[in-house]
Amino acid sequence: MGGVSTTPRRAGVALAALTALLVSGCSGPADRRPDPTPTSAAAPTATPAPAASVPGADPAARAAALVASLADEDLVGQVLMPYAYGDAATRVSPGSAAGNQALAGVDTPAQMVEKYRLGGLILVGFSADDPTRGNQETTNVDNPKQVRALTDGLRAAAGRLPAGPAPFLVGTDQEHGVVTRITDGVTLLPSALAAGAAGRPELTEAAWRAAGAELAAMGINLDFAPVADVLVTRSTVIGSRSYGANPKVAAGQVAGAVRGLQSAGVAATVKHFPGHGHSAADSHEGLPVLGQPRRTLETGAWPPFSAAIDAGAMAVMSAHLDVRSVDPGTAATFSHKLLTGVLRGQLGFQGVVITDGMNMPPAKRWSPGEAAVRALKAGNDLILMPPNVRQAYDGLLAALRDDSLPRARLVEAATRVLTMKFKLADRPTPELSTLGGPAHRKAAEDLAAASVTVLRGACGGGVRGPVTVTASGGRDHTRAALTEALKAAGVRVVAGGGTVVHLVGYGDGTGDLRADAAVTVAMDTPYVLAKAKSPMLLATYSSSRASMTALAGVLAGKARPDGRSPVPVTGLPATTCGT
Repeated sequence: MGGVSTTPRRAGVALAALTALLVSGCSGPADRRPDPTPTSAAAPTATPAPAASVPGADPAARAAALVASLADEDLVGQVLMPYAYGDAATRVSPGSAAGNQALAGVDTPAQMVEKYRLGGLILVGFSADDPTRGNQETTNVDNPKQVRALTDGLRAAAGRLPAGPAPFLVGTDQEHGVVTRITDGVTLLPSALAAGAAGRPELTEAAWRAAGAELAAMGINLDFAPVADVLVTRSTVIGSRSYGANPKVAAGQVAGAVRGLQSAGVAATVKHFPGHGHSAADSHEGLPVLGQPRRTLETGAWPPFSAAIDAGAMAVMSAHLDVRSVDPGTAATFSHKLLTGVLRGQLGFQGVVITDGMNMPPAKRWSPGEAAVRALKAGNDLILMPPNVRQAYDGLLAALRDDSLPRARLVEAATRVLTMKFKLADRPTPELSTLGGPAHRKAAEDLAAASVTVLRGACGGGVRGPVTVTASGGRDHTRAALTEALKAAGVRVVAGGGTVVHLVGYGDGTGDLRADAAVTVAMDTPYVLAKAKSPMLLATYSSSRASMTALAGVLAGKARPDGRSPVPVTGLPATTCGT
């Protein structure tokens, strides 16, 4: 695994023993409990326990030693991972400063890290097709050089804190596909659904190893990916983010993505437990209900999570989902039965459980402080994106002091977070020059080439030229990419006439189809192809440059489309290319 220890499963006995020791050591005299809200922008530093500073030592032992030296404020800070406004750590615009003041009572991201002794920060940003954009209130990613400077600045601030020996967590949602935070200057992989169509976990692993190396070069060590949701509904919020409708196929793909990402020194966060693909509703808007029997979830939703755990996934994200067969009326984020009983007890996960965004409606029924306490007590270890950092921090600290939050639970959570951090420690950061390199591009292109699927028409042989490329509204960039790739493949492309190849993508429906198109290509979920009249129907499941290059190879007759649709499409086979 590239030197990263990734064995969180069934390590609970050791962690419980460590926790017992730490609880007794952290519940002592009042001088270990300073004022709940630090007044200075820079938190006091402390000398860590020697074992915490020894490179190469056992991560759990390093975490235990460090936790034993931390004050209450530091323990609370380690379980918080908010977002911040601004694209630099110490210098921000007046608008970003105002946003940070409202969020946390500070001006800059670095000040937020220092004041609240934070364990990590999430970088956010979105595109027009991003189904998660509703809870992204800012963007602080632009290009790799800017992101690396930002993460360097955040780590400099965190390094001055008592928990400084443990690497600061910088996370983002780099799923590839419609949810991809950093798009400029990086190697973009085809979507998860495309990987599911390829059906070759070894290609998925290689592609995610490349993606992980590029994240590491930008200073990001925690990715909120891969998506382990099995797509049994026509969910627009999950859609092509899933590896498909078959839990066994999805399990192999998710495990491959976990192995690839973590071999590059970036922690994988498998999401959204217990399975957002089993509801078509959007948790960014309300609380989706999973009405399936528990046995259906055990066999149809949970296998990819089990496979990820067996592959060594360091983190799992809990979802805002009401699972009626397990804990009716309670979002999984706040369900002890689901997180502690099922995820930890039944599935055996002992790594870090991270909430989905706490600024989403199901979590905002309570104040930020109460929601954070409830989430931690349910079994989460890291509170993601609280809508008010000060209130979440003060709420956790107050609950700790009035014993409504058991000290053992906070110590256990902080120990898990720090153990994960030390698993990521002591690795060199790749150079930014590695981004977009030939080997990385080849990994993406190999995966994309294996995913192209023919759902109607002859298997291979290409199309007659000349070709006109058209697309549904707003897809001029992708149309241009395919045009360029076709020309490179030797196909004559004209402005009008000839063979019409029409592209449709995320959010498109019947009205976006073109009746006279000889070829219709679905660049997201392929469901819309059921209504297309074209004699040839193709799916790439992705609009990445690698996918357009692969599509051009098929249209030029130079590549065989061996993909199989990973979701059923009414009236169409999974492929016309054999079985």
